[in-house]
Amino acid sequence: MSFSQNTYIYLIVAALTIYAIRALPLTLIQKEITNTFIRSFLYYVPYVTLAVMAFPAIITATSTPVSGIVAFLVAVVVAWIDGNLFKVAVASCVAVYVTELIVL
Repeated sequence: MSFSQNTYIYLIVAALTIYAIRALPLTLIQKEITNTFIRSFLYYVPYVTLAVMAFPAIITATSTPVSGIVAFLVAVVVAWIDGNLFKVAVASCVAVYVTELIVL
């Protein structure tokens, strides 16, 4: 098989997997979910998925991974204390700038 055939196979498998994940619950579950554990688990799935996709980008967005990690930690602390998105973004940018000055 050539590279392009493998790529198409991977795309088809990914599409079928995504379709199965979305279609099977609609067809198999006919009544409302009352279990509190499952409901809370399903409630947080989108947030966890977003975090899993965003975290590697946060670390690799800067010239050194150290500054990305420092910015992430600063963002978590500022968000925990204040929760204002603008302050979190500014603090993270300042943390990257200062870390880059120190590291380089």
